[in-house]
Amino acid sequence: MRKLVWFLFIFLAGCVGIPDHVTPVKGFDVQRYLGLWYEIARLDHSFERGLEKITAHYSLAADGSLRVINRGFNPTSSQWKEAVGKGSFIADADTGRLQVSFFWPFYGSYNIIALDQQHYSYALVCGPSRSYLWILAREPRMDASIKSELINKAKALGFETDKLIHVRH
Repeated sequence: MRKLVWFLFIFLAGCVGIPDHVTPVKGFDVQRYLGLWYEIARLDHSFERGLEKITAHYSLAADGSLRVINRGFNPTSSQWKEAVGKGSFIADADTGRLQVSFFWPFYGSYNIIALDQQHYSYALVCGPSRSYLWILAREPRMDASIKSELINKAKALGFETDKLIHVRH
């Protein structure tokens, strides 16, 4: 039993990690991050596979945690898919690094690794490994030069940017 508890601790801790040599943004302001974000591009993963028009909405919950609503449209079934999660800071609130759970007690890391800190109009986010990457924006379209800059940054950090899925809105 003791080994099982230790294994679960290690497994769960690994889910809130950050890839080697990847650094979350500092000077993060959660109040400015709140609201609606459009997914511009992502690396493939099962929980968004086949979806279009993907958005994430962030708000503060009564207990001070972050409420996350991810939503996407499945064109095959003509239905919306929605997941509601809860997030909290891993380190201090000044660092763009959170843990988010859509299925308690399992948490995944949400690492903001690039951010328009002047206007909070775009963000580059990764998970605990280089298998998870998202480009987000406040509008469903992103300026091509900014998108290219974010893709180049991700590529320099070792993400497989040639496998990015560019989301239809």
